[in-house]
Amino acid sequence: MTAVVMASDGSYDPVISKLITSLKEAESLSDEKDLGFLQNLLQSKELNALVNVHSKVAKINKDDRIAPLLSASVQILMEVLELLAPRCHISPLCKEVFHLLQTPHLQSILFAHDAIAQKDFYPHLPDIPVEVDEDEETIKIVQLVKSNEPLCAGAQSAEPIVGATIKTDEETGKIIIARIMHGGAADRSGLIHVGDEVIEVNNINVEGKTPSDVLSILQNSEGTITFKLVPSDGKLDQRESKVRVKAYFDYEPENDPYIPCKEAGLGFQRGDILHIVSQDDSYWWQARKEGEKTTRAGLIPSRALQERRILHERTQKEPNGDAKKGSCASICSTPPGSPNPNHPCGGPKTKKIMYDTAENDDFDREMIATYEEVAKLYPRPGVFRPIVLIGAPGVGRNELKRRLVARDPEKYKSPVPYTTRPMRPGEVAGREYLFVTREKMEADIAASKFIEHGEYKGHLYGTAADSVKSIVNASCVCVLGPHYQALKSLRTAQLKPYIVHIRPPAFEELKKSRTKARARSTFDENNSRGFTDEEFMEMIKSDERINFHYGHFCDEEIVNDDLSEAFEKLNISPTVGCSNVHNAKIVHLN
Repeated sequence: MTAVVMASDGSYDPVISKLITSLKEAESLSDEKDLGFLQNLLQSKELNALVNVHSKVAKINKDDRIAPLLSASVQILMEVLELLAPRCHISPLCKEVFHLLQTPHLQSILFAHDAIAQKDFYPHLPDIPVEVDEDEETIKIVQLVKSNEPLCAGAQSAEPIVGATIKTDEETGKIIIARIMHGGAADRSGLIHVGDEVIEVNNINVEGKTPSDVLSILQNSEGTITFKLVPSDGKLDQRESKVRVKAYFDYEPENDPYIPCKEAGLGFQRGDILHIVSQDDSYWWQARKEGEKTTRAGLIPSRALQERRILHERTQKEPNGDAKKGSCASICSTPPGSPNPNHPCGGPKTKKIMYDTAENDDFDREMIATYEEVAKLYPRPGVFRPIVLIGAPGVGRNELKRRLVARDPEKYKSPVPYTTRPMRPGEVAGREYLFVTREKMEADIAASKFIEHGEYKGHLYGTAADSVKSIVNASCVCVLGPHYQALKSLRTAQLKPYIVHIRPPAFEELKKSRTKARARSTFDENNSRGFTDEEFMEMIKSDERINFHYGHFCDEEIVNDDLSEAFEKLNISPTVGCSNVHNAKIVHLN
């Protein structure tokens, strides 16, 4: 028999060709009826079509041009239907779209898209039949093609093997699968699971061997790698999670002494959005950078591990810190959620002082910034996120706010603040400030009617929540320039502010630009004069404090080395210019 199944492009399918050749060689050893059935099956057009479809789908992880952008289109469909439902009686277009999105054909396409994006099409081993003898050990043989995925001998006896890690079971001493890397070869096969026991690798018995010995076998192997495994009792679900977080610190796996395998780590910078695909491990999460079309996930420290790492580093600076520096055991010995007051990683420490404006920085210094969960925001037409400008005193954020409002006063509006100080000559109530009594303002503060407030020279100042809401509800862009400590109360899921950090340039450029522009000092209310060198230095130091404590909250940074250029940068910013109001934006979930 010489006939073979051909692909749609005219080329022979190598897998089916090999099967047919094997059948021809076995003609004398097999039943003719069975051979005829298999030959007809392998040469059928239907099977060939299925193989072609499978081949194209499998290329998704290899061809960036057709890589899925998201794996939750059905969820988005449901959210859109919820938004459209109350508008169907108002707009015929909304009604038509609402009914279109509920058609079975369209929803089936989206379900199929998500199944492919989540790799649900890969084969899975069937469950062990009920009639199998319980004393009989089930063995599965898995073949994987060796790729360029990480191979290393890391700490704690964990080494990646074709997208998985192995370790020695503490009780039995056997080699078992410790972790499956999402998107790796082991994950894509769907045949290897966490807890599977490794018996042989390329026909070499691994009993009594260490993970490093197994690694050496893999490194010396070429082409296909064959694993003989004993399936684990329970198979953990490898479906990717939907969690997205914003990183609040820089991470370089090559400089991390605790990571199981440096080559399997995922480096990132503060502000990067990470898709957490697995949180099964208490200390090491698996993640991808949002928007990157890579297939294999990388390891990053979990929130619990990063918090303990920072606390451990702080302990080393304390006189009584007796934990051994650099010891992974000193960080990872206590399980998450089980704080030990005598352990350097026992739990977050805070100062037992009253929480007021003067000591906010003390509290923020004790906070541990790791990750914050975020989600994509699908804006509604005519509803804009408030713009919050923060910066050191004198850096120019109030002037930028004034220019932004003045350029288009119908679009940008700034709420009138409240104050308890007396009205000055030339001021108009409701224009510069809304003047109220101290008793009235203190009562409103106690009733949580202010989104931010503070006291300066014995007088209260603040911005009312209703003032901001009225601007947003009027389809205008609310522009705020509060004290940086107000970010903790402004960053809510209701307001979803877009925060811009206005920063000064280096000292020499700062001095040169302010002198050239004849800028007047904001530190002396009684005299009109230029800035002193001491005030420039204080501005830079204040900016560094803001960046250290609050920089991770900011969506954008603008260096104000030239006021006109800084204003243009602010005005063309995507969110400020509102050019992307129809695009999804990442926002926090506080």
